[in-house]
Amino acid sequence: MTEFILSETCKLGLMPNDGIAKIITPKTKHPSTGTGIPRCELYFTVDDPDQIYTYASAQKILVVSPPEDRDWGHRVVYLQDPDGHIIAFAKQIKNT
Repeated sequence: MTEFILSETCKLGLMPNDGIAKIITPKTKHPSTGTGIPRCELYFTVDDPDQIYTYASAQKILVVSPPEDRDWGHRVVYLQDPDGHIIAFAKQIKNT
């Protein structure tokens, strides 16, 4: 994972295909198979990823990975939009 600080309140993170594949497969295809189609992950920090998970589930939005405490210090839920893009909602749970 490579992170670029864009401003005081905005960070751009880039993750290699094999890194994100550990999180999003098998519910979605491995990113390396998506050559030539739109693909990205948007990663937002929020107050309550569990609340977003509950809402997404009720709306029949594809939940790729339910809320889980990750080893980088965030609790994250991963969803997929209708175009196949991954949208993550995270809350910092510990300082890393």
